[in-house]
Amino acid sequence: MSNEILVNITPQETRVAILEQGVTQELHIERTSGRGIVGNIYNGRVSRVLPGMQSAFVDIGLDRAAFLHVADIRTPNQEEDTTKPIEKLLYEGNSILVQVIKDAIGTKGARLSTQISMAGRLLVFLPQESHIGISQRIETESEREMLREKLQQILPADERGGYIIRTMAETANESNLRADLEYLHKLWQDIQLQSIAIAAPNLLYQDLDLSHRVLRDYVNEDSLRILVDSRENYQKLVKFAQNYMTFIAERIILYTGDRPLFDLHGVEEEIEKSLARRVNLKSGGYLIIDQTEALTTMDVNTGGFVGIRNFDDTVFKTNLEAAQVIARQLRLRNLGGIIIIDFIDMNSEEHKNAVLTEFNKALLKDRTRITVNGFSALGLVEMTRKRTRESLAHVLCESCPTCQGRGEIRTAQTICYEILRELLRESRQFEANEFRILASQQVIDLFLDEESQSLAQLGDFIAKPISLQVEESYSQEQYDVILM
Repeated sequence: MSNEILVNITPQETRVAILEQGVTQELHIERTSGRGIVGNIYNGRVSRVLPGMQSAFVDIGLDRAAFLHVADIRTPNQEEDTTKPIEKLLYEGNSILVQVIKDAIGTKGARLSTQISMAGRLLVFLPQESHIGISQRIETESEREMLREKLQQILPADERGGYIIRTMAETANESNLRADLEYLHKLWQDIQLQSIAIAAPNLLYQDLDLSHRVLRDYVNEDSLRILVDSRENYQKLVKFAQNYMTFIAERIILYTGDRPLFDLHGVEEEIEKSLARRVNLKSGGYLIIDQTEALTTMDVNTGGFVGIRNFDDTVFKTNLEAAQVIARQLRLRNLGGIIIIDFIDMNSEEHKNAVLTEFNKALLKDRTRITVNGFSALGLVEMTRKRTRESLAHVLCESCPTCQGRGEIRTAQTICYEILRELLRESRQFEANEFRILASQQVIDLFLDEESQSLAQLGDFIAKPISLQVEESYSQEQYDVILM
């Protein structure tokens, strides 16, 4: 399907929107301050070996040392060395070529591997391997074999290294494969030369930024144009395309209009909608999407759609529309992990099969690995979608400081009763001349009105005066009981 790619660049962040038939299907955001280091290759120095954990800490020039486990160490005699302990493979002060496979999280440093891989447009180069692998998305065995033979024919006779043929290579010709091969070889030679010339710890190779990765990974023959709103980056992208993908260079266009690029194509509105819990369907039905740490749930409802024939027909049509919208929302919000979909209950097996077929058909547009199970005994569709990056909500949002991400807060009346119990508890434990309640305006108002009698009764019971004080900075759930 033909697509357009919009690239919006500011000094703080790069945003990319992929449009199909004028509708936003995918959003990618990379912030300068939070750019990950996965894929970066470093000349590191082993700072500490931990035999008890079969791991080592490696200094790669960052604030925290990175972590390398023995299972992630690739040696020339891999089969022979699999049983060797880490203290036999590494020693403190050892210079070692490593690649980041997981960003630092919290107090944990980045995770490393000595197995290097470098992605091109059509191929992934594995310098320490010797086999040729094929993307799992290329399912036809004849096609897989043809691609393997095509690559073997252009490999140099003295070739050392392995490859993974990417999905994009399905439509590539021999010259495209050869260009990708030469690019990856030159990249690896440069890295090797730098590793000798530059003392550890040091960065040898940094993965492409978002705008260049989009050209490498998402642009294809069906891409009508790539609109870029930054002149400097437009020139960089054109130069990159001329060197590695000449067929696309003329489709990169500098956008110079007065109206912001994302506003013009309705992308800003789509971003706003993609953060909402509710997604309206054109028929009048709607989806409710709840994203949690463990899984994501999607609930389909008929809403205001009443149909024109009968209830079964109404449900069926709502579910069919929802199947298409859910597939788009998965890509747009970049939802990953376990996903549970609660379609409206259908009695007809024919209708269930039709909805599942429609859903699987819509998911074919998704580049991410997906596994879908049929309807369970409870009428739920269970699926998994590989996590490739943070979801859009995790990139753009944070947990509400008031409700701590629960989505609801306790009522002012509930807080009043908690305070009364706290007052009674404190009066029995400590001897005070007076108690002062510090709380939000809503809670204090309730104590002065509906709960004034409850407060007065408690004051008489504990035989101590109780005063009230509004704290403007307190949320409804916050309070303090001060002993005077």
